[in-house]
Amino acid sequence: MMEAWPLLLATTLSAGTVLAFAALGLLINERAGILNLGAEGMMLVAALAGYATVVHTGNDWIGFAAGMAAGALMAASFGYLVIWLNTNQYATGLALSLFGAGFSAFMGLRYTKETLPPRAHYDLPGLADLPFAGPALFRHHPLVYVAVALTVAMIWFLYRSRAGLVLRAVGESPESAHALGYPVRRIRMAAVMAGGALCGLSGAYVSVVYTPSWIEGLIAGKGWIALALTAFATWRPARVLLGAYLFGGVTMLQLHLQAEGIDVPSQILSMLPYLATIAVLVLISRNAAWTRVNMPASLGKPFSPGG
Repeated sequence: MMEAWPLLLATTLSAGTVLAFAALGLLINERAGILNLGAEGMMLVAALAGYATVVHTGNDWIGFAAGMAAGALMAASFGYLVIWLNTNQYATGLALSLFGAGFSAFMGLRYTKETLPPRAHYDLPGLADLPFAGPALFRHHPLVYVAVALTVAMIWFLYRSRAGLVLRAVGESPESAHALGYPVRRIRMAAVMAGGALCGLSGAYVSVVYTPSWIEGLIAGKGWIALALTAFATWRPARVLLGAYLFGGVTMLQLHLQAEGIDVPSQILSMLPYLATIAVLVLISRNAAWTRVNMPASLGKPFSPGG
């Protein structure tokens, strides 16, 4: 029993990294006042782009770059529609998600039988052999640690840098930011593309590292969970990371319980992450005033410089 806990913690961190990258990307979008419901579609296309790139090049890092580029490109198309053409953010995001699901399924048909080169093992020298902590914390892919570093960097960016303060101002009152001379539309587009790149990195991480394979619907709802996670974390990076690990732990708990021989129907265990998401959304909705205080004031609202 005790030997299983380091494995559970290790898999929790890996699963949480998927959600952390995507949720941090969506956090940047929403801090700028843009609500993108297309995370699932962006992650699917990025997962395919990353996987296909690694199949052809044998280099994981080029695959991650391809995934980020795919996510940023899809986000740019979404940003052009909602920021410059003022289309409905909710409808456009849903359309992006549906497009990504269909496009990745069609383009990925030839890659379902492909395999990746042998996976590298990453052990931190001197730490990976420690009892309990070694297998739990120090044998992860470098991107697991990058997610933690990115969270710290984003806290500094949002609350200590001038650019971060401007981004938050655009999310709170784009009219006031525009009156002060800031290019609101370009700032929002930059935020949307940065968020798309992080969603793309998350998708590529899934197909290249987390479950190194490609099948239709590989992301399996993780984009929607990441979207709920931003509200659960009240739009704060540190809470996003903690929430990602919480949801990652719930996801991995089903496998842990099965390995321990606990007699629970597998269908019930598979539902746990989504039941947790619904429970979180219900708890958040019970205190609407608290949510409004923390939510960017212009979230989901269009902005036109002339009006």
